[in-house]
Amino acid sequence: MGLAAYGQDTYVDEFSQFYECSAETGSYKLTREHISLMNTFIDRILSAATNDHDLFQRKANLAYAGQYHTEDAIIKLCRYLYKKTKVDTLCLAGGVALNSVANYKILEHTPFKKIFVQPAAGDAGTAIGSALYGNFIIGDQPWQPANSFFSPYLGKTYSNDDVEDALNRYKDVITVEEPVDLFGMVSKKIAEGNIIGFFHGQSEIGPRALGNRSILADPRNPDMKDTINLRIKHREPFRPFAPIILEEHQTQYFAMEHPSHYMLFVPPIHDAKHEVIPSVTHYDGTGRVQTISQKINPVLHGLLEAFYKETGVPVLLNTSFNDNEEPIVESPMDAVKCFLTIDLDYLVLEKYIIRKK
Repeated sequence: MGLAAYGQDTYVDEFSQFYECSAETGSYKLTREHISLMNTFIDRILSAATNDHDLFQRKANLAYAGQYHTEDAIIKLCRYLYKKTKVDTLCLAGGVALNSVANYKILEHTPFKKIFVQPAAGDAGTAIGSALYGNFIIGDQPWQPANSFFSPYLGKTYSNDDVEDALNRYKDVITVEEPVDLFGMVSKKIAEGNIIGFFHGQSEIGPRALGNRSILADPRNPDMKDTINLRIKHREPFRPFAPIILEEHQTQYFAMEHPSHYMLFVPPIHDAKHEVIPSVTHYDGTGRVQTISQKINPVLHGLLEAFYKETGVPVLLNTSFNDNEEPIVESPMDAVKCFLTIDLDYLVLEKYIIRKK
């Protein structure tokens, strides 16, 4: 998704031969022969690269073609589905439903008005499907509409003792403060250019860091993306970092009214806001946005309100709280150990602000 923004339509025509999809019948077919043809084609394109710049552009052009055809197939199938059902609300699952760029294109190019993708739409979400199957099918419970938002914060609850144990374990190398105005202090630290590890409550389900196990920074700083990559993430420079925004201000920054509570839509950022939040504006002017709701995550909402009061910008840069190629932190002990390993300025662990001695 991220690399495709740097590509061109060089290989779009060739990719048409690697699958079959019909808007008329709603069918999709991808065979072993298709995959073999595609692998051979990709190997040939990449092996012909003459230098690093040429190799990067070829990869970007391949990503562009893959993303183009993913979107094309999804839109065809969704239009077929709407034609069959005339229902304007859509529920998606499966790993492809984590393609947040394509999800936005469904809103843009089909009659569907509301789209729900649960945050663990890939194989990890099988646990949720199993629970639903057990309840409604095996348990024969009646189906009924949900009366609230689906909370992604389904991880274990940690006690004050768990937090204190982590702090005591590393008391010789950290300084701990319990501020009266936590959000106010943290928002000032972020506005001053500090990079913060943020740990609160139960961890989020799915591959997206949704604020409870996150690294947060100032999106107004045009160098912040490169700074985080250099100091902490060490990942490919083409991969964007995500903006999180107070849902009350979403349409002021993004060309989308539909909520994005689970960071599963990538709408355009309004042109006038590109220079306001440059470190979360992707190469193509989009952002993989998470809208922060008071109902779903009041703590993160409170922090964003404090940052908005401090800076006039209701947006923060959000990325997962982990070192490169490590899992996202889960427990308070994980959070402190990771904080001491990577180049973060501060750690917010529940009600405490922590720095290294």
